[in-house]
Amino acid sequence: MRQFLLALQFLTIVPVKVSGTVTGKDMSGSAAFFPLAGVLQGLLAVCVALVSAAFFSPEITSGLVLLALIVSNGGFHLDGLADTFDALSVKSGGDRAADREKKLRVMKDSTTGAIGVTAIVMALLLKFLFLNNVISSSPSPGCYAFLFLMPVFSKWGMILNMYHGTSARPDGLGKMFIENITGGSVLLASSILAAFYFAADRLYLHATFGTRTTMLFFALIVVFFIFRILSARFFQSRFGGITGDTLGAAGEISEILFLMVTSLWLQRFI
Repeated sequence: MRQFLLALQFLTIVPVKVSGTVTGKDMSGSAAFFPLAGVLQGLLAVCVALVSAAFFSPEITSGLVLLALIVSNGGFHLDGLADTFDALSVKSGGDRAADREKKLRVMKDSTTGAIGVTAIVMALLLKFLFLNNVISSSPSPGCYAFLFLMPVFSKWGMILNMYHGTSARPDGLGKMFIENITGGSVLLASSILAAFYFAADRLYLHATFGTRTTMLFFALIVVFFIFRILSARFFQSRFGGITGDTLGAAGEISEILFLMVTSLWLQRFI
């Protein structure tokens, strides 16, 4: 329970308080429960969609769902996305080591530049468009199952980046997770992901789509693993590893990937 509360405290604005000293091992152990924090965000998205759909169009519903998800974690991951893209925009001076240090300094700067703002705008635009496509094209209650699963998958994707990545900094939040996370945490998080996916499948998706939802599950797993490999290599080459900001960026991109794959799958089978 303590580690789950830490996951909620880290990923959401839920006002939970964890007593005692919190160690690096405690924080990294909380990563196993990131998908559970995603479950709460998914339930929030479903509740907002259900209420909004009774009064408004799919477009407005998509916007309100997106707003609820942003508020639920205080824009934490969007801040990491902006910082990551601001750092990527730094021009090379010819010295690779010096370039990495400069990018890490820019990433740590609290000021958001034009590229960071652009990254946020594009991420929100893509999410809105894909959300609207899923809500509009998926028969109810299938669309609500997909809304529920989106943050669960994105939080699981962050764990993959932690486990297989190296820290770009000698200290900081990213290093705390990366150096202490274990294979057991990844296994537990994966079990939670699979349990909630197939629960949603049996309760809502199977009646509409049949056994084809199993194919969607494995397609999502493959896409997330490919993204993990490519993003790890990319961040390694640009920053010398991953940071707390790049983990946030990965979380945002993971949500877009989930919606993109789901949208393509719906176009094929609806």
